[in-house]
Amino acid sequence: MTRPKPFRIGVIADTHGLFDPAIERHFKGVDRIIHAGDIGDRSVIERLKNIAPVIAVAGNVDDEEPSEFPSETVVELAGYRIGVRHIVYEGGKLRKDAQAFLDRERPDLCIFGHTHQPKVERFGETLLINPGSAGPKRFKLPRGLGLLIINKQGVRPQLIQLDSAVSRRKVAEPAKSL
Repeated sequence: MTRPKPFRIGVIADTHGLFDPAIERHFKGVDRIIHAGDIGDRSVIERLKNIAPVIAVAGNVDDEEPSEFPSETVVELAGYRIGVRHIVYEGGKLRKDAQAFLDRERPDLCIFGHTHQPKVERFGETLLINPGSAGPKRFKLPRGLGLLIINKQGVRPQLIQLDSAVSRRKVAEPAKSL
C-alpha cells in the first residue's frame, strides 16, 4: 500500500525585487508557492511560476503601482483554509485590521510578511507563519523562506535561513527563450 504524497507549499515574502537562486533549490518539487507581499518586481513572480503555481498578495512596497494582486486572500489547499496578507504585525503588535481578517475568515493558517522576522506561532486556532525576508538583507535580520508540509498527521512548518551574502549582482539572470 502506498502512502499519499505530502502536499508541499513554498512560503516566501518580502523579496523586494530580488530572486535568490537558492529559492529554486529549496522549492524544488513544491505543489504551490505562496508569496505574502512586497514582491517588488513582477519578474520574481514569473520566476516562481517556473517552479510551481503561485498565489500572491500585494504588500506595501507593491502599492506604488496598481497591483494585479489582492491585499489579502483565502485559499483552500490540501484541506486547509490558508489566509494570506502582507501585514499582520506592525511594531510588535497584531494590527486591528489583521485581527478582523483572522476573526472574519477563520483560516487554519495565515501566511504573512512585512516584519522580515521569521515566526511560527498560534493566534487562537490559527497557525501564523512569517517566512522572513527572501529579499536583500536588512538590518541584522536573517534572510529566509519557508516550507509547509501537509500530510495526514497535519501541517509541519519549516523555516529555512538563506545566505545573507546574496546581492543583486550574484542573482542569476532568467534564462532567455530562443
